[in-house]
Amino acid sequence: MQEKQDSITYILTLRLDQESQAFFDALRKKHFPVERNYLKAHLTLFHKLPDSAHTFAVLGEIIQEPFDMQVTGLRHLGAGVAFQIESGILQHLHQKLGDAFAKDLIPQDKQRFMPHITVQNKVTPAASKELLHELSERFTPFTARAIGMDLWRYRGGPWEYKEGFTFERS
Repeated sequence: MQEKQDSITYILTLRLDQESQAFFDALRKKHFPVERNYLKAHLTLFHKLPDSAHTFAVLGEIIQEPFDMQVTGLRHLGAGVAFQIESGILQHLHQKLGDAFAKDLIPQDKQRFMPHITVQNKVTPAASKELLHELSERFTPFTARAIGMDLWRYRGGPWEYKEGFTFERS
């Protein structure tokens, strides 16, 4: 069955602490092609969730404390560069959400979850290799903090913010 042209779909991202967000945004602003950089740096949890009561119910019922994640290295994307993220808590959260949304997930969201934050994309392989080398020379692992999730309406380019789900201390 073909999807209606006017149907609404959502992208779910992980919300970062202010310091981490500013760090990744600055790199993205510097290295992402200006004409294609209409989003802030983000860690995508799911690329396509339906506009349904189920989506909002699942997200609204998530109980999660803020947590630290390790930024462990860089990943070459072919036409870009991303920072690799490792966190057992993040993997568990993703699995829990994946189970809740199982019947709605697209093939891309059923693949093994490899969390990352892209700071460059849609460039030539040579340009991405150059940035990978530059960033790798001075990279030291560090910690970023997850403080919530954000749901975005996909609009074919820019995303429209729909709703946030803040992680709370118990």
